[in-house]
Amino acid sequence: MEILLTPFAGLKIVQLKIYHDNRGFFVERFNKKLFQDLDLPVDYFQDNHSLSAPSVIRGLHFQNNPSQAKLVGCLRGKILDVAVDIRKNSPTFGKYFSIELSAENGKLLFIPEGFAHGFAVLGDEPADVMYKVDNQFSKEGDGGIRFNDPNLKIDWQIANPIISDKDKNLPLFADYLKNPKF
Repeated sequence: MEILLTPFAGLKIVQLKIYHDNRGFFVERFNKKLFQDLDLPVDYFQDNHSLSAPSVIRGLHFQNNPSQAKLVGCLRGKILDVAVDIRKNSPTFGKYFSIELSAENGKLLFIPEGFAHGFAVLGDEPADVMYKVDNQFSKEGDGGIRFNDPNLKIDWQIANPIISDKDKNLPLFADYLKNPKF
C-alpha cells in the first residue's frame, strides 16, 4: 500500500497491493496499522455501499455539521470519481480532481472534509462503490452542487447520464459561494 499525493491539500490516492493468481485476486482494502503508518485516518464511523447502473452520475454531495471525510473505492465495474474543493481559503478552491477507480487498478481516493464528491459509472457494467465515512450523516448538513455546473466544467466522460431528480436540482456553485460551508 502506498500514498500518491494530488495537487489538492489532503486529497490522497491510496494505491493498494493486489495479489493475482489463477483463482482471481486478494487485496487488503483497509489495514489500521498501514493506514496509521501512511498518515491516513483510521477511525471511521460507517461503511456505505452503492450499486449504480452504467452511465449513472451521483453527486456532487457534501456533508457539514458534522463534516465527513470519505475513503472511496470501486469493487466492481469502474467509475470516474470526482472531488471538488469547496474550502474557500484553499488555493485549489473551485477546482476539481478526477480519477478512475476500479477493482482492477486497486486505487482508493481519500477525500478530506471540505470537498463535494460525485462519481460517474464508466463502461457497460454496473459499479459497486464502497466508501467509509468518518462521521454520521445529518439530513440538516446534507448539501450539494449540481453535477453539470458550467463554472466547474467537469468532464464526466458520459454522453447521456442518468441522474436522480435530487441531483438534477442541486444548487449551482455560484449559489454555494453566497453561503460557503467550509
